[in-house]
Amino acid sequence: MKNDLRVLRAEHDLTQAELADKLGVSRQTINAIETGKYDPSLPLAFKIAGVFNRTIEEIFSPTTTERTTNN
Repeated sequence: MKNDLRVLRAEHDLTQAELADKLGVSRQTINAIETGKYDPSLPLAFKIAGVFNRTIEEIFSPTTTERTTNN
């Protein structure tokens, strides 16, 4: 899954640790989401969207292979 988390975090001048604190997760979790090694749970995705006042779809999108395998 692709995401714009790193860009949004930079736009809001937040470190990975600061965002992790706001979400109640570890900094490593934020790093794993940003690098695409981990897809957040739906509840965590909603929390992330809430922090940035965006919808989940504005932050996360399926990769090309995910789109083709789901059709």
